[in-house]
Amino acid sequence: MHIHYISEENSILNHFLAQIRDISIQKDSMRFRKNIERIGEIMAYELSKTLEYKPIQVQTPLGIKNTTQISDKIVLCSILRAGLALHTGFMNIFDDADNGFVSAYRFHPNNDDAFEIRVEYQAAPNLENKTLILIDPMLATGQSIVAVLHKLHLEQKPKEIHLAVAIAAPEGIQYLQENLPENVHLWVAALDEKLNEKNYIIPGLGDAGDLAYGIKL
Repeated sequence: MHIHYISEENSILNHFLAQIRDISIQKDSMRFRKNIERIGEIMAYELSKTLEYKPIQVQTPLGIKNTTQISDKIVLCSILRAGLALHTGFMNIFDDADNGFVSAYRFHPNNDDAFEIRVEYQAAPNLENKTLILIDPMLATGQSIVAVLHKLHLEQKPKEIHLAVAIAAPEGIQYLQENLPENVHLWVAALDEKLNEKNYIIPGLGDAGDLAYGIKL
């Protein structure tokens, strides 16, 4: 797996990452969503540098300009519900992309810390020979991403797969490396220290879905 860490150099990305972690700023859910969206835009820009382009000519009012445009057919897919704000940031950049949505959640059958991933809802376009960008703000154990990818392309094979996460734990990255093909690209805005005993990212930021959209039942 190819891993891209995009916050290693100082940029405005680190500014937005700091704000989504800050408990005093997290109280403003609209600002939290907006900052996640901005992170998505920055990540999409960095990812765009690795895509395929083709030459084109553009007619301006004064002449012809030779330039390039993306030739990849892109599908943006987010894991509900936490992925929606990050998805919006990517959609702002890749505005011609098709879009898909998949639900995945931790199910605790014994009402303890042990869980399994359940993927129950899917609405996605044809992925055959397209560039799939799977979006999820938090990479904790990695099980959700693997389960969603398995569901998405059992029959339709994307040309290329990119995974975009805002915050990742080392354990989740290791799980992806062990369970996904080598040609998958993982884009990480921030790498955190570890998972705790409940498999939450430390220091992390809390529950991204709750912070963006309110506490669930």
